[in-house]
Amino acid sequence: MARDFTHPPSAACLAASMRDLGYSLETAVADLIDNSISADAKSIDIICDITAVQPFVAILDDGTGMTEQELLSAMRHGTVNPKQTRTPHDLGRFGLGLKTASFSQCRSLTVVSKKDRRLCGAEWNLDRIDAADDWILRILDENDIHALPYIGQLPEECGTAVIWQDLDRLFEGESGNRRSEIVNEKLDTLEKHLSLVFHRFLAGEIRGRSRIGITVNGHEVKPFDPFCRKSTYTRRLPEDVVRISGHEVRIQPYILPHYSNLSAEDYDIYQSRSDFISNQGAYIYRNGRLMAWGDWFRLIPKGEATKLARVQIDFPNSLDEAWTIDIKKSRSRPPAQVRERLRQIIAQVSGASTRVHRGRGQKLFQDIKAPLWERYADQGGVRYTLNSSHPLVQSLHDRLDDDGVKHLNILLEAVSAALPIEMVYSDYSVHPRDIAQKPAVQDVQKRLHELRLVLWGNSPGNPETFRDIARSTGLFDGQEDIVENYIQGEFA
Repeated sequence: MARDFTHPPSAACLAASMRDLGYSLETAVADLIDNSISADAKSIDIICDITAVQPFVAILDDGTGMTEQELLSAMRHGTVNPKQTRTPHDLGRFGLGLKTASFSQCRSLTVVSKKDRRLCGAEWNLDRIDAADDWILRILDENDIHALPYIGQLPEECGTAVIWQDLDRLFEGESGNRRSEIVNEKLDTLEKHLSLVFHRFLAGEIRGRSRIGITVNGHEVKPFDPFCRKSTYTRRLPEDVVRISGHEVRIQPYILPHYSNLSAEDYDIYQSRSDFISNQGAYIYRNGRLMAWGDWFRLIPKGEATKLARVQIDFPNSLDEAWTIDIKKSRSRPPAQVRERLRQIIAQVSGASTRVHRGRGQKLFQDIKAPLWERYADQGGVRYTLNSSHPLVQSLHDRLDDDGVKHLNILLEAVSAALPIEMVYSDYSVHPRDIAQKPAVQDVQKRLHELRLVLWGNSPGNPETFRDIARSTGLFDGQEDIVENYIQGEFA
């Protein structure tokens, strides 16, 4: 007959394994901010001091705080059953985030909390766990608590401080200036991550919640809206609702503006957070908190047709099981009903995204009376060729004999055939504003004079025709004022 045998895991081995669940600094801090928001915090301060005798990271909030019994429960691994019903505003899931996120970055985790002006504190130390091979939690007395950094900054009534010490992974084994560079890079990444993941909380868009404030070493984290909703050029398509087990999943598609319709500031902000193709896809929010983004869930590959498409998907924590949320809350997979509806929406947004992206290029060709390049849709494909009827080409033709004309035509055909379309496509898709073909400003006047001589020699010429041809060459893009001044001076 079978018999029961109590067989608990080794505390030292399990604690070491829990350090490698895949957290980065930014995902670890985001997990702790979830706890602060669930505790109704309105202000959250993240402090990283690597110049202290004992370098530390502290996350302080003004939430409801905890009694000693509540703190001991929070420090326990597996505080809450993930199947247990949570309040609609709760951002937690497994009851593991505080511990697993912290241990991924440090060997000493201390939590101090204040409720009704009463302080309590507790510390997990991995060295102590390793030595005893047991889950030994240190309960702090008042002197221990007041010896900790920044505890005096907790609010008078209530709040919580999470302090990481023995930061064995933050510095990546570096020292001196290199260590400071690594930490500064990580803090910059952290700030950008928080500005995206919690952008709706930072902007005060969550119904029933006050706007929250987050700082990193005193620097305010500003919300980053991945849908660029403030732009009048952003298209908001009709919202859709999918019902699963009586709960609503809301799906809101957006088409972002062409980069030429973004302000320089907005463009820099969006481009600094990866390129448009990488950012396209579904943005999944659980109770208003961004969980995963930049993915079409293998419904279609990322590409040019959907580069400006974004789909906001909101679901409540009551559907966690259906969305297969992981411990880090950084990955999820939509249930079948949502994937099927998303597949239909993608077909709509891909067409709209393509029209916005290509429309700009088509307009440029239409506005130019004598384009230097021509686009042909024939023989089952699209090709681009230099325009042999362009005035510059015709002017050169007139100066050549028959053999010279033949050589010129071969050159034009070779240039057209060798157009590096793939290279241009790659550069333009990733960094469109970095592509600059125009000459230096000091060469503009010289080029304008040479262009006029090529076209008419010493004859008077026509200012309107000259303006159109100058524009068609692309040599003077962004220099329209200089062109106009030249025309006014030379064709008067």
